[in-house]
Amino acid sequence: MKFITVRELKQKTSEIWKLVRNGQEMIITSNGRPVALLTKVSEDTFEEDLDIHRRARALKALDRIHRGSLDRETDQVTHDEIESEIKAARKKLERLSA
Repeated sequence: MKFITVRELKQKTSEIWKLVRNGQEMIITSNGRPVALLTKVSEDTFEEDLDIHRRARALKALDRIHRGSLDRETDQVTHDEIESEIKAARKKLERLSA
C-alpha cells in the first residue's frame, strides 16, 4: 500500500488514477496523518463494495464499544441492572416532560 500526500494527489492526479485503476491502493495523508483510503471500484460491484466498506466500519465501531466496555468493566452488567437503568431514565424523562 502506498502513502501519498494531499499535495501529491493534486500534483500527480492522472498518474495516481492510473495506479488506482490498475489495483494499487493508496492512503492519502494530510500533515503526516492518514485521512482517506483510495481504492479501485467498478461500476458492476460498486454497491457491493460500498456495503462491505460500511459493514467493516460498523464492525470496527462495535469492537471499539466492546473494548470500552471491557476497560470500564461494564461488560458484567446483568439484564436486571440494564432494565433498572432504563426504567429510571424513562421516569426521569417523564418528570422532565410533565
